[in-house]
Amino acid sequence: MQHPGFFERAGPFSLRAVSEAAGASLPSASDGESKLVDVRPLDAAGQGDVSFLDNPKYLPLFASTKASACLVAAKFASHAPPGTVCLITPEPYRSFAKVLALFYPEARAPKTAGERASAQDSGIHASAKLEADVTVEPGAVIGKEAEIGQGTTIAAGSVIGYRVHIGRDCYIGPNTVLTHALIGNRVTIHAGAAIGQDGFGFAMGRTAHLKVPQIGRVIIQDDVEIGANTTIDRGALRDTIIGEGTKIDNLVQIGHNVVIGRHCIIVAQTGISGSTELGDFVALGGQVGVVGHVKIGAGAQIAGSSNVRGNVPPGVRWGGTPAKPTRLWFREITLLRRLAERKDVKIGDDEKDGEEG
Repeated sequence: MQHPGFFERAGPFSLRAVSEAAGASLPSASDGESKLVDVRPLDAAGQGDVSFLDNPKYLPLFASTKASACLVAAKFASHAPPGTVCLITPEPYRSFAKVLALFYPEARAPKTAGERASAQDSGIHASAKLEADVTVEPGAVIGKEAEIGQGTTIAAGSVIGYRVHIGRDCYIGPNTVLTHALIGNRVTIHAGAAIGQDGFGFAMGRTAHLKVPQIGRVIIQDDVEIGANTTIDRGALRDTIIGEGTKIDNLVQIGHNVVIGRHCIIVAQTGISGSTELGDFVALGGQVGVVGHVKIGAGAQIAGSSNVRGNVPPGVRWGGTPAKPTRLWFREITLLRRLAERKDVKIGDDEKDGEEG
C-alpha cells in the first residue's frame, strides 16, 4: 500500500496567487488563472507543478524541466524550456520558502505522536496498527496511524510519530524519536537517535531568516544499524535515504536530502551536509566532514578527520583537508614535516619563542 504522506497539501492555487505569495513578477503574457497543484524539484516536476532555481549548478535541470512554473532570477530566465513560466524574483530560495508554506501550511510544525493516545492513556493510539509479537516497553508512545511490524521492539521512552511505518524484527532503542520516517525490516536504532526532524533549511535575509518548510521523509531500508544519539534530518522536497545494510556509528549528523547507498560504513562524529550522495560501500572514518551537494563514488574510502569539499571518484582512498588522494596527502605531510625540521628555515619568531618556552 502506498504511504499517504505526512503533510496535507493545500490548493490548487492560481499562477497569479502563487506569484503574489512568492513576491515574484508574473509575465504579462501568461495566464494568471491557470492552476498549480504542487511544489516539486526541477527534475521531478510536471504539468501543474511549480519549482525553483537558485543554484546555477542546476541550470541543466532547469533547461529540461517540465514544471509549469519556476521561481528564478532574471539572469537565468533565458534558460527556461518552452512551456515553463518564469516567475522572476531576486531571491528564488526565499520565494520558494513562501510558496512551500502556501501549499503545505502544516509543515511549519513537526508531526509527532498527535493527540492523546486513548482514554486510558496507554501510549498507543487507537488508530495505530501493530502486528503480532510487537513489544512496547513502558513509557513509549505510538502515534496516530503508525504501523509496526511483527517481532519489533519499541524500547522505553521512545516516540513513534504520526504515520511512521516500522518493518518487522526491528529494535528501536530507549528514548529514540522517529517522525516522518519509513523504516524497513531488521533495522536497529540505538538509544537517543532522532530521525525525521526538520532539515536545516533557512532562506537568509538582511532582516530575518525565513524558515523553509521540510516536506520530505526519511527512508531507512532493510538491515540498517544506526548508533546512539545519531540524527538524520528529513528531506526538504526529496527524501533522505539510508541504503540497505548501511551501518552508522554514534553521534553522526546526516542532513536533509542526503542519499546514502547500500552497505556503507559511517564512523562516529561524521557530519554529512544536505543533498550529498554516497554510492554503495563507501566508508567514512571518524569526524569526517562532507559539504553539501557533492557525490562520493561507490567504494571510496575517506580517512578520519578529513574534509570533503568536492566530488570523489569511485574506489579511491582520500584524506586530509581538503580531502585528496592519500598518496598526495602523505607526501604533503612528509614535505611539511621536513621543512619544519630544517634549522635554516625560520618562520617569524618561532625559534625564539621555543627557546623561551
